[in-house]
Amino acid sequence: MSEKSALKPAYLISGSDRPKVEQAIRRLRARFVAESVEIVSALEVTGPDVVNLCNSGSLFGDARLVVVTDIDGRKKEEHRPPTGGWKTADVQAVVAYLAAPAPDTVLALVGLEVKKDAAIAKACARIDKLLFYEVAKHGRVAWVAERFRQEGVKAETDACALLVQYIGETDLHALANEITKIATWAQGEPIGVTEVEQLVTPVAGIAPFALTDAWAERRQGRLLDLCETIFERSDKSRRDTAPRLAATLNGHVSRMRQLKRLADDRVAARDAALALGMHPFAGEKAYRHAEGFSHVELASATVRFAELDLALKGGSRLAADVELQRALIAVSAEPGQT
Repeated sequence: MSEKSALKPAYLISGSDRPKVEQAIRRLRARFVAESVEIVSALEVTGPDVVNLCNSGSLFGDARLVVVTDIDGRKKEEHRPPTGGWKTADVQAVVAYLAAPAPDTVLALVGLEVKKDAAIAKACARIDKLLFYEVAKHGRVAWVAERFRQEGVKAETDACALLVQYIGETDLHALANEITKIATWAQGEPIGVTEVEQLVTPVAGIAPFALTDAWAERRQGRLLDLCETIFERSDKSRRDTAPRLAATLNGHVSRMRQLKRLADDRVAARDAALALGMHPFAGEKAYRHAEGFSHVELASATVRFAELDLALKGGSRLAADVELQRALIAVSAEPGQT
């Protein structure tokens, strides 16, 4: 979009890669004088209102940009679809407008999870300007590597995986901020695991795999201390935090059992990780963890976590955090001490 004539009458911008979505909006806004840009939310204005806004013209006689956010609503919870966006009548009004848009106005429609076969998307497709920025569910590590590349820094794959482990997969803004911080520090030098460990503070101060490391090393005191720290720093109650931690540990033992069976077949750690669809960094770590436990111990841990799940769902009178701590002591005990 280097020339004014390259601008389209309308753009639909959506997708899970919110940093890229916001970058696209910033670039579009930079093409207009500030007084000619209007930003409204679909939660507050109707489709007909937006049509009137687009057709009203500019007091300054310049080209105008109308940005409408939240066209498919907002998310109240991270893992639930957005709610509160435009209704059918609103979409129909805008679709009708797009058939004959105002000549000096650019309309930018911004959503979270707009489908490519939605009516509004089909209308924008007819003028050839759909901007969908998605991050694959299992593509966070590749996304981090690409962001580093855009910052002019080469990052090792394991370093990218570790950064995702530290910050989490859901908050791309937090990941993008950390990438910018690391890239600024690196001054063009390559980034490895050591640099990430030195420069990045894990969310809540505890790396996600710190618990599993302590468990694999059978360091019960360390394991319980980490567990207590997570409880204290969590913004949720102990009752709500315990099931999340239990699920993490149960998932880890499930992967360890699979990896141990592959190890018995002399499958190398990296190959075993790839066979299970795991990133090599996480897979090789779990592979090493599994080496410290027998098949019987891992099977017993699976049973113990099933008992914990029942207890956390009302099968015990003990507090949730106490039940979790009891389970951690049991699964991390030396052989013959349970």
